[in-house]
Amino acid sequence: MSPLPELSEEEKKVFDLISKGDLSGLATHMTLHGIKPNILDDHGMTPLTHACFKGNKEISQFLIDQGADVNSDKHEHGYTALHFAALSGNSDLCQILLAADAKPYKTTSVGRTPSQMGGFVGNHQCVAVINNFIPKSDVDYFTVSHADGVAPTLPASFASAFHRLVMQVNIYPIRIALCTLPTLAEDYTKVKNTLVKMSAKQMRGDECNEVMSFKLHYLGFVVGEIMKCNLPESKTSPVELFTKRILKPNSGEKYLDSMIRECIREFPHKETTIFRQMVTSLAGTDDPPSAVSVVTTVINGARGFADEVKACATCWEETASKKCSKCKKVQYCDRECQRLHWFVHKKECERNGDETAAK
Repeated sequence: MSPLPELSEEEKKVFDLISKGDLSGLATHMTLHGIKPNILDDHGMTPLTHACFKGNKEISQFLIDQGADVNSDKHEHGYTALHFAALSGNSDLCQILLAADAKPYKTTSVGRTPSQMGGFVGNHQCVAVINNFIPKSDVDYFTVSHADGVAPTLPASFASAFHRLVMQVNIYPIRIALCTLPTLAEDYTKVKNTLVKMSAKQMRGDECNEVMSFKLHYLGFVVGEIMKCNLPESKTSPVELFTKRILKPNSGEKYLDSMIRECIREFPHKETTIFRQMVTSLAGTDDPPSAVSVVTTVINGARGFADEVKACATCWEETASKKCSKCKKVQYCDRECQRLHWFVHKKECERNGDETAAK
C-alpha cells in the first residue's frame, strides 16, 4: 500500500472535532477551509469511518450529505463505515449507512462482514438491521411496468408500507400481521404475490441472498395464513382472528409451530445452506427448539448470550415500554397489543391485581 498523504493542520482538526462530537464546529470548519469529506488519516480512516467508530449518527449523516464515500475500505484492516457502525452498537447508524448504499457484504482483511463483526461483540440489533435491509428501489421495481410487458404486481400506494414490512426485524407472525395494517390489508393477494416474486429474485444472479429469499418467502407464507382468516361470516378482522389463533392457550402454540414448519417445508430452494440448517435444527432430537426460534436465528443471526429484554406479550416486540395498568406485570407495545392479548390475560390479571393490592 502506498503511503498516505500528509494531512494539513486544518484537516487534522476535522478528526479532532468528530472525536469531541462537535457537529456545529465540524460543519463550520469544513466549510471555512473547503475540506472534502473523504480525506484519510494515518490509519486510512475517513471522517465518516471515525464518526461511525464513535457511533455518532448525526455527524455521520452530515458527512454522507457532504458526499462521504460510505464504502471506503482504505482502512489498514479493510474496515468500512458499516463495520465500525456495527461494532459501535448503534443500529440507527447502520440503517442510515445502508440507506446510503453501504455494502453489507464488504469484508475486512480477515474476511469478516459488518454483520459478523457486530455479532462477534454481541450487538445483535445491528446484526438484525443489516441482515434485514433491502433497498426501497427493490420494492419500487414491482410497482411499475417493464419493457418485457410484465405488469406491476404492487400498487404504488403500497410501496412505503410494503418496504417497512420487508425491513421488519421482529419477524414474529403477530408483529408481521400488525405491520400490514392499515394499507397492505387492502389487498393481501397482491402483497403475497409480490413477496413470492421478490423471494425468487433474491436467488438469481451472482450475488444471491438465500437468507433474504427465505425471509420474503416466510413473510408471504404468513400473509397467506392471514388471508385464510378472512371469513365472510365474521365481523372480526383477519388480523385479529389470526392473532387470537396464535395467542389461544394450549392450541395456539401448536398452531404456530405447525404453521412455521410448513413454511419451511414449502421453501422452494431445498439446496440452500439455510434450508438444511433449519431442517437439521428441527429434526433428530427429543427436545427440538421451537420453529419460530429457528427461523428467527436464521434471519436475524444467533445470539451469543441471552439478553434481558422486555418483550411485548402479544407481538414479541423487544423493549416494550407499556405495562398492564392493573397488575403491572405484563409488558405491551401499546393499547392495541394489550387489547388483543386481553382475552388471554384477563384471568391472570385479576389474580395478579389482587396479589398486588394485598401487598
